[in-house]
Amino acid sequence: MHVIGLTGGIASGKSTVTRFFKDRDIPVIDADVLGHRTYDPGTDTFAAVVKAFGDDLVAPDGTIDRRVLGGKVFGKPDELKRLTDVVWPGIRKLASEALSEFEAAGNTLVVLEAAVLFEAGWEDLVDDVWVVVVEPDLAVQRLATRNGLDEAAARARIDSQLSNAERMARADVVITNNGTLEELEAGIQRAWDELQTKLQSAAGRK
Repeated sequence: MHVIGLTGGIASGKSTVTRFFKDRDIPVIDADVLGHRTYDPGTDTFAAVVKAFGDDLVAPDGTIDRRVLGGKVFGKPDELKRLTDVVWPGIRKLASEALSEFEAAGNTLVVLEAAVLFEAGWEDLVDDVWVVVVEPDLAVQRLATRNGLDEAAARARIDSQLSNAERMARADVVITNNGTLEELEAGIQRAWDELQTKLQSAAGRK
């Protein structure tokens, strides 16, 4: 089974790439969805987060109140690292389990979409890393429009991430999204065509 790790910054266009794969019935594992699952009551991660950040995190319905947790880590790099040190291993475990299940089911290609693929050190879970990049000013504009943020707030979120250069230096495939949707889709198609050639070549060597 070949695993693509798909990553990129906020408002880079990752969702358009994942839709391309889903349209071809290729399984996509969404690390954000797994992240929500790690907070489920009864999990090891739930217990570890509550232990680390306090019982006041637990809402009346027994779940973790994300707003309370956000207030404890927002704008506090050390606290945020303390949280990711707990949560990221939980997400990795779920991702590994999902990959094993897809492989056992006979899938030959799977995508792991993870915005924090590099930050969390999950490159060893994948065979190729695809990175979607967009010029920072354009990302700020798109994020402000999409999320209803003012420009300063949008820029602060963009600037808090890895730079395009850092991501591109560690990527196997770079898809640029500075133009129209049609141009992005053409870039995805080129990467897809190259992948098919690569996989066929690998199969031929076996």
